[in-house]
Amino acid sequence: MENIQDTKGNEFVFTLKSTCLDENYHPSSQTRLTTNFANLARGANRQQNLRNALNMINNRFNALAHIDNPKGDRYHLELEILTVTMRIDDKNGINDLPMIEVLKTNIFDGKTGQQIEGVAGNNFSSYVRDYDFSVLLIDYNKDKPSFTVPESFGDLHGKLYKCFVNSSTYKEHFKMSPIICLSVSGNKIYTRTEYQHPVLGFEYQQDQYSLTDEYFSKMGLKVRFFMPANAVAPMAFYHSGDLLSDYTDLGLISSISTMETFQKIYRPEIYNANSVAGKIYQPSLKHEDYSLTRVDYDREERSRLAVEQGKYAEEHFIKPYQDILEQWSANFSIN
Repeated sequence: MENIQDTKGNEFVFTLKSTCLDENYHPSSQTRLTTNFANLARGANRQQNLRNALNMINNRFNALAHIDNPKGDRYHLELEILTVTMRIDDKNGINDLPMIEVLKTNIFDGKTGQQIEGVAGNNFSSYVRDYDFSVLLIDYNKDKPSFTVPESFGDLHGKLYKCFVNSSTYKEHFKMSPIICLSVSGNKIYTRTEYQHPVLGFEYQQDQYSLTDEYFSKMGLKVRFFMPANAVAPMAFYHSGDLLSDYTDLGLISSISTMETFQKIYRPEIYNANSVAGKIYQPSLKHEDYSLTRVDYDREERSRLAVEQGKYAEEHFIKPYQDILEQWSANFSIN
């Protein structure tokens, strides 16, 4: 699938491409290698890695979608990788630059034969975000006595995200706004409330906003924290509308099962812990009582690549088009 949409300023054109994420998946040259699924799809065990991860997702989906599903095999989840590139047309020519990559879930009901639309968002990744956190923020704080954040931190990224999500290209293909599901923060404390959603589970509230929360707020996203049934830790759900009423139960389950699986693989200390989060909970990657999945994941490589890809964004996107980006950002608005 490929669709092109001009933005109002007509300097930018978005292209949306879709790739099936299955056990035969190979990352494309435009895929950010820090992306969870790209990391799984490399090395000698790549096919078994993907197969195990997809089985974990489907098993978790069926466990949560248990109504009229006695054998736990009624549903099958299919995943699409959506790659968004941005074309900037200037005096130097036209360049397609990788911008955002997310997962979209598609649900197949084996009992009725229906294909049910899931949710876009999920595993959100962005080159500009890599630049902001792994290059800009580090350079800004170099030799400073205490950590501070630039006033405009995240402004450009937030506007680029809003521009894409509000484009006719996005609206033609997706009925609902994205849900971006991430891990909770290791330096925040979360307190369980009395509210329990039938799908999302117990809601938690944090003691203060994190830098990621503030960064995502510039994308127009709010955050709520929920721990689904039989999970061991809450997850952060970033959304723009009403998380509790804008999505179907199956859509929410598709996000939970997908992202909880990735978190079990990537952060087993938190999401595959052998004990359940209490009423007052502070996650920690130093927690030692946890189980490993049967999926290989190179977390150190992922951190290193984030810096490399941030520098790539700086070299190929931020610096060459700084004047165009600043002018566009200053004039950007959504009707």
